[in-house]
Amino acid sequence: MPDESPQRVALITGASRGIGRAIALRLAALGRHAVLVSRKRGPLTEVQSQIHDAGGCATVLPVDISDPAAWRDALDGAIHDLGRLDILVNNAGVTRDGLVMRMTDDDFESVLRTNLTSAFIACRSAARAMMKHRFGRIVNIASTSGVVGNAGQANYAASKAGLIGLTKSLARELGAKRITANVVAPGFIQTDMTANLGEAVRDRVLGAMAVPRLGTPDDIAAAVAYISSEEAGFLTGQVLCVDGGLTMC
Repeated sequence: MPDESPQRVALITGASRGIGRAIALRLAALGRHAVLVSRKRGPLTEVQSQIHDAGGCATVLPVDISDPAAWRDALDGAIHDLGRLDILVNNAGVTRDGLVMRMTDDDFESVLRTNLTSAFIACRSAARAMMKHRFGRIVNIASTSGVVGNAGQANYAASKAGLIGLTKSLARELGAKRITANVVAPGFIQTDMTANLGEAVRDRVLGAMAVPRLGTPDDIAAAVAYISSEEAGFLTGQVLCVDGGLTMC
C-alpha cells in the first residue's frame, strides 16, 4: 500500500523567482515541505522566509544544477537528510537564443545540460526515493516551444521536446509503482524571460490566443498543484499546455 504520510516533500528547481517561486509558494501553502533549489542562497532564503511567515515549511538547497556531479550529490544528500521525496518539479531552465546557422556548440549543449540533463539526474534520484514509499509525482516544466518549435530557439525547443520524451518514458516505467510523470508546457507567461517581448511580437501572440492575455506564474502553479496532488493518480504521461489556447494541443 502507498505510504500516507501527513506531509509530502516537494522539491522545486528554479524556485527563487518566477514560475518556480509561484509553484513553491503554492505547494507549501498546501502543506508540502518545499525544498527550494537554485544557484544563489540569498533569493532562496527570501522565498523560504515568505513560506515560513505563512506557516509553511521550506528548506533551501543552493546548487548549480548545470554541474551534473554537484547536482547529483546535493540532491541525494537532501533526500537522505529528509528521508523521502514525494514530488519533484523540474522547473529550472535557461535560454541562449539564436538562429541555427549562428548557434555555437556551447550555446546548444549548455542549454541541454541545464534544461534536460539536470532533469534526468533529478528524475533518476527521485524515482529511487519514490519507489520506497510507492508514491510519487514527477512534474516537468517544458514549454510550448518543445511542442511546436520556435524559430531562433533550436536549443531550447530541443531541450523541452526531450523533456517531454523523458517524461513519457518515465510514465511507462514507473506507473506500476504508483508514480506518475507529467509535463506542464507553459505558453507566454509574465516572467523575466518574456519581459523584453517587443510590442509587435506581443500583439501577434495575443492575437493567436483564445484567451488574449499573457499567463501568470500562478496559472502554472495551479496546474502543478493538481498534477502533484493525491487526486491525480490516474493522470500520467500527459502534456498539459497552459497557454491560453495558443497551441490547442
